[in-house]
Amino acid sequence: MNKDCTNGGCAGKPNQSIKCSVSNCAYHCQDAQYCGLPTIQIGTHEANPTQAECTDCQSFRMK
Repeated sequence: MNKDCTNGGCAGKPNQSIKCSVSNCAYHCQDAQYCGLPTIQIGTHEANPTQAECTDCQSFRMK
């Protein structure tokens, strides 16, 4: 899928390298289940992360 996103947060085309199911993020491409950003920042809220739940998409912005 390489069509333009129609929602306000997904600028341009979906980044097919970044899948995303967080529909309340401003950068989520609603129709494509991808992120509209060219890159994202991943971080953690734990001193020593040991599970996926310890990591965060720090590029997230609420719609």
